[in-house]
Parts: sequence; structure tokens; C-alpha cells
Amino acid sequence: MNGLSAEANVKKGIGTSLRETRTELKKVHWPSRKELTNYTWIVIFSVFIVSLIIYLIDSGLGFIIEKVISL
Repeated sequence: MNGLSAEANVKKGIGTSLRETRTELKKVHWPSRKELTNYTWIVIFSVFIVSLIIYLIDSGLGFIIEKVISL
């Protein structure tokens, strides 16, 4: 053991962890407001397109199953 109590080891671990987290966050490339706005619109558009595709497939399959069941 290093002579420290368990409580001291926990406190040392938390402090070290917070310092390392701060250091890593300084390395992050944060997007500008313009980039963030563009990315947001891309996500909204993508979600709309995927939702539309899923709706069309669901409606088509529902129509086909309804016709098959009514035979």
C-alpha cells in the first residue's frame, strides 16, 4: 500500500479524474454556431426523409396485407 487511507485514495482519484477530464475537453474541436446550425438542419432533414420512407413502407405493407386478408 502507499500509506494512504481508502478515503484519501478515492479523493485523489476524483481529483485526478477531474483534471484529466478538463485536459481532454481542451483538446475537443467545438463547432462554431454556423457549423452547429448546419449540422442541426442536416439531422432534421435526415430524420424527416427516413420517417417518410418508413411511413411509405408501412402504408404499402399495410395495404398489401389488408388485400391479402380480404381475399
